[in-house]
Amino acid sequence: MALIAPMGGLLLGFLDFVWIKWVPYPFAELGNSTATWAVAAFVLGYWIRSGWLRAALGAVALLVTAVPSYYVAAALLQGDDLAAVWAPASLVWMLFGVLAGTVFGIGGTWARAAGWRGVLGTALPAAALFEEAARFVGKVADPNYPSGAEWNVAIDAGLGVLAVVLIGGSNRRRALALVAALPLALVIFVGFALAGRF
Repeated sequence: MALIAPMGGLLLGFLDFVWIKWVPYPFAELGNSTATWAVAAFVLGYWIRSGWLRAALGAVALLVTAVPSYYVAAALLQGDDLAAVWAPASLVWMLFGVLAGTVFGIGGTWARAAGWRGVLGTALPAAALFEEAARFVGKVADPNYPSGAEWNVAIDAGLGVLAVVLIGGSNRRRALALVAALPLALVIFVGFALAGRF
């Protein structure tokens, strides 16, 4: 795990930039997506079967490593300034990586549990995707944003439902997770709104 998480982070950051650069719109937005990175942290936590602490640390290492890897890819493939790797914005994204990695890494382990933890864990990736879909709803009528944001709403919402279907197990748990995902998405949405003010 000591090597898998950082190596995964290097791949996540680099491939994320490649995705943004060469995949056509609207699917390119999945690369420019906080939800995609949160789901990656969740998948790592889900994959790790040796406890929540190890899952959280691995997911944090994944996301924190992915940030400079993304900016290195931008420098290599697009000629961006390499100083972006240690710029304040990069450090802020790494801080978000610590927070998201902890929450979604633990959520990945919870998705395998029984009871309320299993429901909340199963709901987390959908919540991240639903929150991002809600942000795209706000861009549908924005004249400064490219047309077609409704496709991003549909893609994120569809992927959120798919995540619950794939990891939910029983239909009852899937239904509970979908219901739980909505208030969790609201919490994430408010968190982004508050973070945007600073």
